[in-house]
Amino acid sequence: MRIEVAGITHVGMKRNHNEDNYLLLPEESLCCVADGMGGHSSGEIASKIAVDELGEFFRMTSRDAEATWPFKMDKTRNYDENRLATGIKLANAKIFERASSDTKYKGMGTTIVTVYFANATAYVGHVGDSRVYFFRDGTLRQITEDHSLLNDYLKAKKLSPEEIENFPHKNVIVRALGMKESVLVDVARLEPKENDVFLLCSDGLSGMVTDPQIQEVLGRTSELEKACSQLIDLANAAGGNDNVTCVLARYHGD
Repeated sequence: MRIEVAGITHVGMKRNHNEDNYLLLPEESLCCVADGMGGHSSGEIASKIAVDELGEFFRMTSRDAEATWPFKMDKTRNYDENRLATGIKLANAKIFERASSDTKYKGMGTTIVTVYFANATAYVGHVGDSRVYFFRDGTLRQITEDHSLLNDYLKAKKLSPEEIENFPHKNVIVRALGMKESVLVDVARLEPKENDVFLLCSDGLSGMVTDPQIQEVLGRTSELEKACSQLIDLANAAGGNDNVTCVLARYHGD
């Protein structure tokens, strides 16, 4: 198994600093995107802690298979699902601890989306409204479900396109790292095929670029770095209202 990865983050056209962070860890077949929140640069701190802690947990558990984990394993999940969920829970605990011990970081948090490849399986873990998409044979599909107030409304009752457009709390997320001492982590699994591409992104991309536009870029551009760049450019051309981060991972089963 081999994973090809690329990633770009951009401050966008309206913000003066970037609170997004991303991680490319091909030696662990792991990548992630985190979109921080909290203002006064604390969102940037939260997203940095998230990617650093997740990366370090994977490195540590690779070096020492007998290492003690900070959380009990969930018996309903296999080893790899537990490994990913535990890394994310550890990141949550570290962010919550920092926010609780320093008043200038009070209220900081971050979303996180991750893809981890193991044993011919792709594990997708996430908290918040950053997204993972899956591109196969010219078709794009969203894997994650936004943990947002808007999505809760959409599930509870049907909203018209106009009501969705004018929804007053589009940016309110109902689950994030750092908000509480513990966090519920969603983990999904897929069976990837040769040349499948996974897109991880902050809402600075998904909120500005339509799914058909994303699909079109991935369909015409096989070079991952170039495709990332084109997607970032589309988000900024549409207004670039937020920081925008794009990570692409291509699966090779050889």
